[in-house]
Amino acid sequence: MTVDAYPRNRRFSRADYKTLGLAALGGALEIYDFIIFVFFALTLSQLFFPPEMPEWMRLLQSFGIFVTGYLARPLGGILMAHFADRLGRKRVFSLSILMMALPCLLIGVMPTYAQIGYWAPLLLLLLRVLQGAAVGGEVPSAWVFVAEHAPPTHRGYALGVLQAGLTFGYLLGALTATLLARVYSPAEILDFAWRFPFLLGGVFGVIGVWLRRWLSETPVFMALQAQREAGGELPLRTVLRDHRRSIFPAMLLTCVLTSAVVVLVVITPTVMQKSFGMSASHTFALSSLGIVFLNIGCVLAGLLADRIGAWRAVLFYSLLLPVGIGLLYACLISGGTWINLAYALAGLACGVVGAVPSVMVGLFPSRIRVSGISFTYNIAYALWASTTPLLLISLMPWSPWVCVGYCLVMGAVGSFAALYFGGRIAMSADSQACTGH
Repeated sequence: MTVDAYPRNRRFSRADYKTLGLAALGGALEIYDFIIFVFFALTLSQLFFPPEMPEWMRLLQSFGIFVTGYLARPLGGILMAHFADRLGRKRVFSLSILMMALPCLLIGVMPTYAQIGYWAPLLLLLLRVLQGAAVGGEVPSAWVFVAEHAPPTHRGYALGVLQAGLTFGYLLGALTATLLARVYSPAEILDFAWRFPFLLGGVFGVIGVWLRRWLSETPVFMALQAQREAGGELPLRTVLRDHRRSIFPAMLLTCVLTSAVVVLVVITPTVMQKSFGMSASHTFALSSLGIVFLNIGCVLAGLLADRIGAWRAVLFYSLLLPVGIGLLYACLISGGTWINLAYALAGLACGVVGAVPSVMVGLFPSRIRVSGISFTYNIAYALWASTTPLLLISLMPWSPWVCVGYCLVMGAVGSFAALYFGGRIAMSADSQACTGH
C-alpha cells in the first residue's frame, strides 16, 4: 500500500487537515531556526570575526559559515532517511526539530570573538553543521509524511501547503528581524539584541516537538511494516541500484528549487542593503512581503500540479521564475519606485518551490521513498546552496543583473527537466508508486 492506494475520490478529512497543519507549523518553526542566521549575517560578521578584517571578507566568511549548514545536510539527511524508511516517518520527523532547536539556543548564549577569539567562529561553525544535519532530515521526511497521508488527487495541494508552511519559517525570520531593527538601534542589536531571535528559536523548538507528539504514523509505512517490507537491505543501496534513472532529474529539480529560495530569501535582502543602500528595517519588511507571496505561490503551484500534473506545473513555474526575479531587479536598478509590487510578484514567480515536491514524491516507491528523496535532495542542495550565495555575492559588484541571469539559467534547467524527463519518467514512476515496488 502506498499513498496512491487510497480511493481516488477521497476528499480531505478533518484528520488530514490536522496532520497537514501540525506538519506545516512544526516545519515552519524548524526552518526559522535554520534561516534566522542569514537575516543577521551582517551583524554576526562583526561579532564573530576580527575587527581588523576587511568588511567584505567578514561578510563572506559569515556567509561561508551559513552555507556550511547546507554542506552538512547530506550526512544528516541520509542517516535520518534510513531510519525513516526502516523505523517510521514519525520518529525521525520529531527528532529533526529537536536537533535544530538546541544549536539555535546555544548560538543565542555563546560568547563572541571579543570574548574567546577564534574559538567563537569555530563553535558557530560546529552548531551550523548540527543544524544542517537536522534540516537535511526534516524536509524529505516532511514531504513524504504529508504525501502519504494526503488523498492522491489532492497530493499537490497538500505538498504546496506544506511548502508554504516551511517557507513561513522564512517569514518568521524576516518579521523577527524587522521588529528588532525597529525596536533597537544598530548599536543595541550589535551589543545584545542579536541574541533574542536565536533564543526565540529554542522556544520554537520546544513548541515544535510538543506539536509533533499529536501526529500519527503514515498509513503507507504501517502497511509496509505489516508486510515486513520496511526491513531488508539498506534503502539507499536499493535507490542506487534500482532507481538510478530518478536520481538525475531529482537533483536538477532540487537545484531549481534551491535557486529560487537562495535568490529571493538569502541573497536579495543582503544585496538591497549593500548594493542599493536600503536600511535594514526597510529591507526586512520588503523581504517579509516577498515571502508572504512566496507562501501563496507555493499553494497555487500545488493546486496547479493537481489540475494539470506535477511536471507541467514545474515547467510553468520554471518559465515564470526568471520573469519575476527580472522584474524585481529591474525595479531595484531603476530606483525602486514599484518595489513593493515587484517583490510580491517575484514571490509568486518562485512558486516552483511548491511544485517540485509533487514530482519528487512520485519518483521513488514508498519503501525507499524517504531515502531516495533525501539522497538526491540533500546532495544537490548541499552542493548548490553552499556555492551559489558565495558566488552571487562575489559577482554582484560586477553587475547588479547577476541574479537575474542566474535565474534565467535555472529556469531553463527546470524547463529542460520537465520536458525531457517528464514524459520518460512519469509513467514508470507512477506505476512503481502504485504498486509500492
